[in-house]
Amino acid sequence: MERLETNSRHNVVLAECLDELGWSPKALARRLNRVFGAGSVAESAPYHWRDVGGVPRSPLSAMTAHVLSQELGRPISVEHLWQGKAVDSPLLLAADANLDHPWSVKGLDQIVEDWVLGGLLDRRRFLAISGAGLLAAISQYLDGTAGRGTFTSRITDDGSSSDPLVAQVEQNLPLLQLLDDANGGARHLPYVGAQFRAVGLLLHEGGLSAEATVRLIRAFAEIGQLAGWMAFDSANHGLAQRYFVTALRAAHQVNDRQLCAHILADMSFQASSRRHSADAIALGEAARRASGGGTASVRASVLSRLAHGYAAAGQTADFERTSGLACELIETRSGNEDEPRWMYFLTPNHLECQTGYSMINLGRSAVGEGNRSTGRGFVRRGEQFLETGAHLVTKGDPSQRRALFEGAWLALGYSTSGDLERSCQIARTAVARLEVVRSPRSTELLRQLAVELRRRQRNPHVKTFLPELEEGLRMHAGTGPGRADTVGV
Repeated sequence: MERLETNSRHNVVLAECLDELGWSPKALARRLNRVFGAGSVAESAPYHWRDVGGVPRSPLSAMTAHVLSQELGRPISVEHLWQGKAVDSPLLLAADANLDHPWSVKGLDQIVEDWVLGGLLDRRRFLAISGAGLLAAISQYLDGTAGRGTFTSRITDDGSSSDPLVAQVEQNLPLLQLLDDANGGARHLPYVGAQFRAVGLLLHEGGLSAEATVRLIRAFAEIGQLAGWMAFDSANHGLAQRYFVTALRAAHQVNDRQLCAHILADMSFQASSRRHSADAIALGEAARRASGGGTASVRASVLSRLAHGYAAAGQTADFERTSGLACELIETRSGNEDEPRWMYFLTPNHLECQTGYSMINLGRSAVGEGNRSTGRGFVRRGEQFLETGAHLVTKGDPSQRRALFEGAWLALGYSTSGDLERSCQIARTAVARLEVVRSPRSTELLRQLAVELRRRQRNPHVKTFLPELEEGLRMHAGTGPGRADTVGV
């Protein structure tokens, strides 16, 4: 718990910010814990800050200013919020810090240099951005002013000119992706981040042929996308955004529009998960435009992420239409298209399950707003989709992270629809996966389930299972954001 310096003065600035947002001090604490990880601040601490003039230690003072700035849509400085009594943290930066270079090879090289020089010893912590700030980080790509990338979108390799180092990097990519599938983003993010910097170092040193350069830039973009996804799965949202923006710039330089669309769709999905539905839709629509001319699988994947954004926003008709288009594309694809190597994961069942948890998300929101009949209808449909998914795969199956995530969503669905026996049964299997999967994104869903089950402890199934769930969450509490939320991972 943070140490506090106190004085007797009421913090008028903090009180006005909370009043404008309609937040209690406890709501501020909960938002800080959601953004930066459970246990970042005690729920009682902000009362002390507001009512007695308490000042949190660094970097919590800057973290609080950041959260308030994001929610209010205007900058709230550490100096202003704490009336000069708190020290700003130079290691706490926005996700887009120093990324405002031209969308050119030289601009990309400057960003790569920052990653390379950061290395394992860089302890900067990047804060997630949203709204205008997030869109500004990629605005030149979105509005077309970035122009075309420098290099051709396709490189033909007949085998005679293959660079062994480049070939080794490319051959390693599928294996890196399997690490995420099997163990979740938080377990191997430091290793994947090191691979990202290693390829960046090769690019920064230069001296490669044009073909080797293009292939390395594309590999750099693919590893950046994977690292961004793993950071997102680790609930390290600022770091994830930094990886994603860098990867998007690299993919743009080799004019790989399909990979650009894939990265934008990931950013959309992240925004949905952070409950920034307007960002999710804007990014998802940009991904859809970028995917035009891509394979049916790529377009279906992008549409499924856009549909998730519509579900998060409660736009039922748009969700139904977009998810339907995604399913139609995947069902009617010819199978003769040359798919990108990173498209291995998308199967018809995977797409159905994405539709399933999007429906549960949409339905739970509707129930929370008092529309119980419509909401439960969506939840039941989502359950039917997810029941066919990965939640029951054996422990030796390579899809453990997906199984945990889908199982957590399915347990939440049954909790919402009132089948507590089935909810506990599925959640018990999900909790067992925490031994091998480090996915704070999935663990947070189980935390939500625990909150809901605590209100229903009279149910015999809940009474038996809830202690198991809470013990599992307690044992794996260290798998959330923390040391990993730096450049050096």
